[in-house]
Order: sequence, then structure tokens, then C-alpha cells
Amino acid sequence: MSRLRRRAAVVLGAVLAVAALASGCGIRTTSVPVDAGAAPSRGPCKVPSADVTTRSPESVAASVYLLCASQLVAVDRPVPAVASGSGRLAAARALLEQVQQAPPEDERVAGFSTAVPSGLRVAPSRSGDPAGTLRLSSQPEDLSTEALAQLVCTYAENEALVTNGTVVLGGPGEYPPRGYLCTSQTKSRPQDVTTPDALELD
Repeated sequence: MSRLRRRAAVVLGAVLAVAALASGCGIRTTSVPVDAGAAPSRGPCKVPSADVTTRSPESVAASVYLLCASQLVAVDRPVPAVASGSGRLAAARALLEQVQQAPPEDERVAGFSTAVPSGLRVAPSRSGDPAGTLRLSSQPEDLSTEALAQLVCTYAENEALVTNGTVVLGGPGEYPPRGYLCTSQTKSRPQDVTTPDALELD
């Protein structure tokens, strides 16, 4: 056997040995490319930072709370400057509109959502209501715990909507309004029936 043939035989034997070793290790060789797909993505509960006040000269930035990873996370939204400075009811309505809107694409990709129903409305207090009361079109206790927590914590960020440390909410019926607290537990576990904490008012 010539030297060239002996060298070819050695190379072929080495290739066969490697193939046998791979087969023994449970590795199947293939000439067809395998697409394992994209790596799984996770919603980071963060959106690219932006100065929302630059979107319109008539807007100011306000924090609203959305659901993400089973928690409440604040995002900045633009609200009309006129609404923010023209009274409690106007501010409450502007914030409600923002928190009940479906999150835009960048927030949805990051994992954000809202439980506040689109048909919910807010009205002024009635005669005899405690100071600072806002009346919702649904009884607060009839909302999902997540929706109520979102609304309470969003309102709690606005000083004009807080009375003695609480957000005072009532419904359309004759039930007395109650004061609601936004606590760290409210934000971390909004699905708990015990949050937000409700206080009976005198």
C-alpha cells in the first residue's frame, strides 16, 4: 500500500471513530440545519424611558399603576395640564381614563396590562359624603381586587385626591363611602382580597 493510501486510511479510520463516539454519547449527526427557535423572552416590566411631557405642551406627566408580573408597577402617562390643575374631579377623571386604557405596544411587550373596566366612570360627592369623596359608577367592592388596587394607588399619587392619607371612594348606591389605602402590600399583591385596605369613615 502506498504512503498516500495509508494516510487516507488513517484519516478515514479517525472519522469513523469520532462518529462512533458521538453515537455512543447519544448525539445524532445530521446534515439538515435545525432551527431551535428564538430564545424565550420575559416581560421585564420596564419600558424605554421617555419624557412624556414632551409629547404635548398641554400635557404633564402623571404616574398610573398597571399590572405586571402579578404586581402593581407605576408608569408615566401624559394627562392634560388643564385637568391636573382644575380641580379634584377633573384630575380623577383624567387619571381614570389613563389607567383604564389598554397599554400601548411597548408596554404590552414589557408585560403590562390593566384590569380597570373601560366603562367605569367617576362622579362628584353627594351631600353628606365625607370630605374628598369620589363616587364611582360601580361599587368599589364590586370591582376586581386588581382593578380597585390600580385605581386607589393611582389616585394616591395625586395629593388633591387624598384625604387624611386615604382615597375616599363610594359607589352609585346608598352604601357609605370608605377610605382606601395604597400600601406596599397593595402594590406587591394586588390580587389579595385584603388589599387595598379599607377604612370605615365617621
